[in-house]
Amino acid sequence: MEARETDHEAWVAQLHARISQLLEEGRPRKAQIILEALLPADQAEIFSDLEEAEQKAVLQGLPLEDVADILEKLEDEEVAAIAKWLPPEKLAAILDEMEPDEAADLLGDMDPDAAVRILQLMKSCDGIRPLLLHPDETAGGLMTSEYLALGRQMWVERALAAIRNWESAREYFHYFVVDEEGRLLGVVSLLQLLRAPAKAEVQDIMDRNIVSVPLDADQETCAQLMSHYDLTALPVVDENRHLAGVITIDDIVDVIEEEATEDIQKMAGSAPLDKPYLLTSAWYVARSRVGWLLILFVTSMLTANVLKHFEGTLSKMVSLSFFIPMLIGTGGNAGSQTTATIIRALGVGEVDKRDVLKVLWHEIQVGLVLGALVGAVGFLRAWTFDGNAAMGLTIAVAMFLIVFWANSVGSLLPLLATMLGVDPALISGPMMSTLVDATGLFIYLTVAQVILHL
Repeated sequence: MEARETDHEAWVAQLHARISQLLEEGRPRKAQIILEALLPADQAEIFSDLEEAEQKAVLQGLPLEDVADILEKLEDEEVAAIAKWLPPEKLAAILDEMEPDEAADLLGDMDPDAAVRILQLMKSCDGIRPLLLHPDETAGGLMTSEYLALGRQMWVERALAAIRNWESAREYFHYFVVDEEGRLLGVVSLLQLLRAPAKAEVQDIMDRNIVSVPLDADQETCAQLMSHYDLTALPVVDENRHLAGVITIDDIVDVIEEEATEDIQKMAGSAPLDKPYLLTSAWYVARSRVGWLLILFVTSMLTANVLKHFEGTLSKMVSLSFFIPMLIGTGGNAGSQTTATIIRALGVGEVDKRDVLKVLWHEIQVGLVLGALVGAVGFLRAWTFDGNAAMGLTIAVAMFLIVFWANSVGSLLPLLATMLGVDPALISGPMMSTLVDATGLFIYLTVAQVILHL
C-alpha cells in the first residue's frame, strides 16, 4: 500500500510539473485537456498546487462541470480565495453546477453582500437558500436538498421510472418515503424496488424502522449515527417530521476527518486550526499554541516547588535525582495512554459519563498490573545501577504507585471534563503529563524518605 501511495504521489507530481510547464509556454488548452482526463480528486490536488496566475489560466477555458468538481474537492478556505477573483457571473454559473450543500458552504464563507449578489445571478438558488439558514456544524448545514423522495402510494414501476429519470450526480441506494404532506415514513432500497412486483405500492415494501436527525443535531452526532447503523444516507427532519434534506456518506467522511483533526490538535495542547496548515500564517499558528503553552508552563512550576520542598532529601542522596526522568516520564506516558483510550471510547460511544465507576475500577485493575510489571523492571534497573537493594525497592514501590496513580487520574479526568461540558481532549497529552510530573515526583521522594530513612 505504501509503495502504491508513493507511486501515485510521484505521478501527480509529474502531472503538476507538466501542466505548469505548458502554462508557462502559453499552451493552456493542452494543460486543460490533461486536467480534464483526471479524476476530480486528482484534479483538485494538482490545481491546489498551482500559482494563482496559473489557476486563472486553467479555469478560463475549463468546462463548468469540471470547475465545479474541482472546487467541491478543495478546502473551504481555498475555494473562498478563488471565489474572490472569479467574475460574479462565472461564479454563479459554477455554483449552479455544484451540489447544493457544497454551494451553500461556499456562499456561507463569502461576504454576505457578495453572497446575496451571487444568489441573484444563479438559476438554481431555490435549493440552496434553505441550507444557508443553518450553522455549518449542524445537520441542517450538512444536508443536501438534492434528494428524491418517493410517495407512499406510488407503484414500484413508477418509483423506478422516477429514479431512472432523476438527473442527479449522486448515487443513491436508498430512497426515503413520505406521505402527502412530506412527512418521513420510511426507507426503501433500490434492491427492494427491483425485486418487488411492478404494481406493488412503495409503502408495502418500505422499512418503517428508520433513523433520522433534527435540523439542529450536531455533526458529530450525525457521524456517530451513520457509523453505528452503517448508513450511506441520513434523513434530516424538521419539528413536524417533514423531510428537510439528506446527509450523504461523503459529507460524513469529511466530518469524521475534521473532528479527528480537531481532537488530535487539542490533545497536543494546541487550539484547533480553522484552516489547512499551509494556508495558516505563522503568527496564527503561534497564537493558537501560546495559550496552552503558557498554562502548561505555569503548572509545570509545581514540579519546581516539589523539588524545592525535598531539597534536603536530594542533598542527602544525590543518586535519587538520576531516576527522576525515568519515573515521571513513565507516569506521564501511562496517564496519556489512559486518557487517549478513554477519550476515544467517549468519542465512539463505548462509554459515557454515567460509567465513571466502571471505568475507574477497570483502570484501577490495569494500573495494578502495569504498576507491578513496570515496578519489577524498575527494581532491576536501580539494583544493577549501584547494587543497592534499598534503592531498587524505592524505585519499584514509587514506580508502582506512580503508574497506579496516573492510570486512575487519567481515567477520571476525561469523564469529569465531559460532565462539566469541557472537551475531554483538552486535558490529555501535555496537561496529563504536567500533572503527573508534579504528583509523581512528590510520590517518589516521599517513598524515598520512608524506605531510605532520609
